[in-house]
Amino acid sequence: MDCTPVWLNRQAGRYMPEYHALKGDTPSLKFFTTPDLAAHAALDAQRILGTDAAIMFGDLLPILVPMGMELDYLPDIGPVIGNPLRSATDVSKLATPPAREGTGYIADTIKQILDGLPQGTPLIGFAGAPFTLASYAVEGRSSRNYLHVKRLMYQSPAVWNTLMAKLVDSVSDYVRLQIDSGVHAVQIFDSWVGCLSCEDYDRYVKRHTTRLMACVRGRVPVIYFGTGNGHLVDAMFETGPDFLALDWRTPLGATWDRLGMPAVQGNMDPIALCADRDTVAAHAKRVLDEARGRPGHIFNLGHGILPQTPVDNVKFLINYVHEQSSRADHGTPITDN
Repeated sequence: MDCTPVWLNRQAGRYMPEYHALKGDTPSLKFFTTPDLAAHAALDAQRILGTDAAIMFGDLLPILVPMGMELDYLPDIGPVIGNPLRSATDVSKLATPPAREGTGYIADTIKQILDGLPQGTPLIGFAGAPFTLASYAVEGRSSRNYLHVKRLMYQSPAVWNTLMAKLVDSVSDYVRLQIDSGVHAVQIFDSWVGCLSCEDYDRYVKRHTTRLMACVRGRVPVIYFGTGNGHLVDAMFETGPDFLALDWRTPLGATWDRLGMPAVQGNMDPIALCADRDTVAAHAKRVLDEARGRPGHIFNLGHGILPQTPVDNVKFLINYVHEQSSRADHGTPITDN
C-alpha cells in the first residue's frame, strides 16, 4: 500500500455511540460471546473509522470461563472473577477443554466479520498472554500491586508452572481456532507484564510464553504486546513472535533498530486523542518520524482507546497518518502472504 497502515487497539468499544446503541442492556460477557453482536461491533468500527484492518471484537478473559472460572463484568469495576485461584487445589481443578468446545463462538464471530469486511481488509485476532490471564485468574480483578499472583509465583513455583502450562494449552488452541477460521494476524496481549522485573520475567514467564509462540506462529504474523514493559522488550522478542507492538513509553525507532525486527507496531500515547487536534497531529507526527518511513511500520496506539475519546479525533488521526505517510513509501500491509 502507498501509506502507513493503521489500526487501533480497542478501535471498537465504549467511546462509540454506535457501540452503546448496539449493546444496550446486554451483559458484557454475553455481548462478547454472541457472534452477531461481536461481529457487528467490529465491522462498525472499521467502517466508521476507515482503518486498514479490523480487530476481532471481544475480551481477553472469556477463555477462562470454560476452564471453570466464574467471570462477570461489573459497572465501574470491570471484570471480576468469583472464584480466584489461590491454591494448588484450585489450579488442579482448572479444565482445558478444546477451543471448539469451550469457545466455538469465536469461529462464528470471525466468519461473520470476514463476510462483512471490504475486500482486501485484513482481520486481526487476539488472545491474552499466559501471564496476564494468570494474573486475572489469581487476583480476581484489576490490581495495583499484584500481591496474590506474585506471592503464588514466588512461594509455589510448581503450582505456578502448572497454571501457566494449562493456560498455554488453552490459549494456543484458541489462537489456532482463530487462524483456522481465517484471521490474517494475531496479537497476544500481555497487559500486566510490565509489573515484572527482568529477572522474574526470565524465571517465571519467558519459557511459557516461548512455548505459546512456538505453538501458534508460522501460519500468520504473531504480534506480542505489553504495557509498561520497556525493560522487557528484548526478552519478550526472544520468545518468538514475528514482531512487537510497543507501548508509548518505549522508543519506537531505537527499539526497532536494536532488535532488528522485520516490522513494528505502535505507539502513540492514547491520551493524546483526548486533547485538541494540534496535539493529535503532533503526537502522530512524532511516531511517523520515529519510523522514518521504513517499510514494516504499522501505526497504532501504545495502548487502547479510552472511553472518553472523541470519535472525531480518532477519524482525524487515521486520516492524518494516511495523508502524511503517503508522501513517502511507508508501511507494510498486515497479510499472511
